[in-house]
Amino acid sequence: MWGSSYGEISNLLPTVTVCYGGVPRSGTVLYSESMGDEHILVVDDDAGLRELLQRYLEEQGYRVDAVADGAAMEQFLAGQNTDLFILDLMLPGEDGLALARKLKTRGSQPIIMLSARGEDVDRIVGLEVGADDYLAKPFNPRELLARVRAVLRRRCGKGGVQEEVVRNAFRFGPFSLDVDSRSLSRAGAEVPLTAGEFNLLRIFVEHPHRVLSRDVLMDMLKGYERMPFDRSIDVRVTRLRRKIEDDPAAPAYIRTVWGEGYLFSPENRAA
Repeated sequence: MWGSSYGEISNLLPTVTVCYGGVPRSGTVLYSESMGDEHILVVDDDAGLRELLQRYLEEQGYRVDAVADGAAMEQFLAGQNTDLFILDLMLPGEDGLALARKLKTRGSQPIIMLSARGEDVDRIVGLEVGADDYLAKPFNPRELLARVRAVLRRRCGKGGVQEEVVRNAFRFGPFSLDVDSRSLSRAGAEVPLTAGEFNLLRIFVEHPHRVLSRDVLMDMLKGYERMPFDRSIDVRVTRLRRKIEDDPAAPAYIRTVWGEGYLFSPENRAA
């Protein structure tokens, strides 16, 4: 599992020859010559983990660079672009949450956050500031790879949800959710939503293919007072299903994951 000490995890990688095309910048940036189309920037202060992440992801065909902190990240981004950020939560100087907020004000590149703490509050705050996914350390490298592929696929519109750049809208199936006008349409016809239904659907479309527990949904719906054993999220989900599902009794978009929460599947695949 990655995220433990370097000595414990270094033997997970096969012995390979990796080419680096330049020298480290200020001792913090590793340059690679991978010929993949998609570029990933890893920001983590653990030098051993940075090296392992870079080597592993390069072997999967990605172009990967790695830096130790926010200052090095800014230095790198001054001259290059990237398609995906992998940010550690606990960083010297500006932490991962602060960097995620900053990055989201500049563009729509997806962010995967890493944290050794793995607490619900970290995951919730990370999602609220704009992270696209969250992975607790230690983690299996194959799980990280699956999440990298998923967020990049969604960014390219191949995961069922397409985010329009010109208009702040999301498309899934025959539906279009317009964030600016707070409206939902199906094949051009408006689908009436309450404010609560709109806010809940927006959370789902912004976090597809993720199981969101009731507690996480309540925390993301800011300003909502919860009571012990509060099941009002279930009521909202039921009402929303009536608006978007062909058969609310056998939902295909908003699926129940028993004992865990709800999962939004934009490809409209029934469980």
